[in-house]
Amino acid sequence: MSDTPRPRGGIGRIVAASLIGTTIEWYDFFLYGSAAALVFNTLFFPSADPLVGTLIAFVTYAIGFLARPLGGIVFGHFGDKIGRKKLLVVSLLMMGGSTFAMGLLPTYETLGVGAPILLTVLRLVQGFALGGEWGGAVLIVSEHGGDKHRGFWASWPQSGAPGGNLLATGVLALLASFQSEAAFQSWGWRVPFLLSGLLVVIGLWIRVSVSESPVFLEAQARAEAEAARGVKEQAPVVQVFRRSWREVLSAIGVRFGENISYYILTSFVLVYVTTHLELPKSTALNAVLIGSAIHFVTIPAWGALSDRIGRRPVTLIGSVGMAVWAFAFFALVDSESFAVITLAVTAGLVLHGAMYGPQAAFISEMFDTKVRYSGASMGSQLASIVAGALAPIIAVELLREFGSSTPISLYLCAAAVVTTVTVAVTRETLGRDLTRSRDEERTAKRPPVAAGDPA
Repeated sequence: MSDTPRPRGGIGRIVAASLIGTTIEWYDFFLYGSAAALVFNTLFFPSADPLVGTLIAFVTYAIGFLARPLGGIVFGHFGDKIGRKKLLVVSLLMMGGSTFAMGLLPTYETLGVGAPILLTVLRLVQGFALGGEWGGAVLIVSEHGGDKHRGFWASWPQSGAPGGNLLATGVLALLASFQSEAAFQSWGWRVPFLLSGLLVVIGLWIRVSVSESPVFLEAQARAEAEAARGVKEQAPVVQVFRRSWREVLSAIGVRFGENISYYILTSFVLVYVTTHLELPKSTALNAVLIGSAIHFVTIPAWGALSDRIGRRPVTLIGSVGMAVWAFAFFALVDSESFAVITLAVTAGLVLHGAMYGPQAAFISEMFDTKVRYSGASMGSQLASIVAGALAPIIAVELLREFGSSTPISLYLCAAAVVTTVTVAVTRETLGRDLTRSRDEERTAKRPPVAAGDPA
């Protein structure tokens, strides 16, 4: 097992760069989801039925997810070839630029059908960039940190998701509180999108200062030596599909319940509270705001626990707990009490954190270094299509069709069961030496052949 000591300041700087970068990128991505639930349905997709307008807005929200696997493949290929750091800078620039441009878009009233088309194109760019961000951010931390505390260190970039949601929801909640509804609909919604430009400058300043992953540099040196001897390697994505397809399926299953539950708890709940319960926007926004703050802190705690008892047990705590909480969640939200709604969202996000905290280390440890960026990105982003992309759409359609939260609870419970079953049949990865390939590990564990014994 490799646990080379590294300066605390070194790993701290790497974690800070990844966390700030992922927070900004998730801020950009979630800002669209919140805006889709609160303003895009009327500004870009006007409809007589509020739920229909919201449904169309969420369809464009889902389109961003469709671009994520493509981003994962492209970024993964080059990340495994030329390094993690360069691709993280590119993803941040793409994400920030597209979000800033959204803040400048004319609405349907001004441009007609061209407005939602431009919005959809920018959403595709967002999705493509985020598809490459996740794998690089968690890998550069996983590969810098040692084996003993990888779950803790790698969980910090995961906190970028609630951090970004906290930032996006907080800015929207602040504007909604201090602006009239007319002002917010007219120009106030643009402010959070334009703010992304400043955040990207800050993120780039920090991100370009970090060093490349030492594990990657070692693997790159090996690859160059093999190439000098005439050994030809297939593209990382081809190697993943040929040798690591089981790990890709495991990564999809591990993410399935986590992905669906997160978007139900943070995006769909905005629609449910404002449209179905007809409560003020601030009620839902502030509940998600408080829940995200607690979620941000608990994710590293779950990651640290996975370093002690394993990735699988901690993930199972979250998936089994979510299967049960799926029914309690809507029962509490239906109380229409702000305190109880906040409790429902917060408890759900704490359980989600148990799945999400160990996930970065868990998925990273499934793949060898030379295909790790490609494999981790493909597994996680393919899950986003079948899980997160469809979650708000399915939930809105179930609510529109049945007018009840029970079918949504059953949907959430089934998603959590998928993750539970996947984790139950996936082997534990705690303690894996990332500098060794699976073949090297198997060879090291094989007993030596005694003299005279058949080979």
